[in-house]
Amino acid sequence: MTAEAPPAPALSYGRLIPVTVHFDDLDALGLLHNARYPLLVERAWAELWQANGITFDGDWVAAGDACNAVKELRLTYEAPVTRPGPYAVHLWLDRLGTTGLTYGFRFCSPDGAVTYARGSRVLVRLDATTLRPAPWSEGFRGAARELLRPDA
Repeated sequence: MTAEAPPAPALSYGRLIPVTVHFDDLDALGLLHNARYPLLVERAWAELWQANGITFDGDWVAAGDACNAVKELRLTYEAPVTRPGPYAVHLWLDRLGTTGLTYGFRFCSPDGAVTYARGSRVLVRLDATTLRPAPWSEGFRGAARELLRPDA
């Protein structure tokens, strides 16, 4: 019998996704390597969208809204992560456009109380054939609206 993970705390907006920092994610100084933050945020983002039925299985044409590219990434480090173990990524949307979106994130303690890093990322939905911007589907837009920050 396996124990279920405790429920994530209530947030006023967005979602808190659990992530794990492993020993090999730390650098020679024993700090979470700076390149690992975007990777852990990406994994949390993928988990969130997979839970909403948006996945990629190797076919970009069939991927629909999962066919997107990063246009911009901003990241600020606020406090060092010095130990492996459980953490979380708080995700939300700052902007939902026709073909793009901007989401915010915080890399934080499992309860969301301590912020180690924060940032934002701009994504552009692409047509798999032309690699040109394409509109998000209505299904995606519906799920995405639930992540919009209230003051966005």
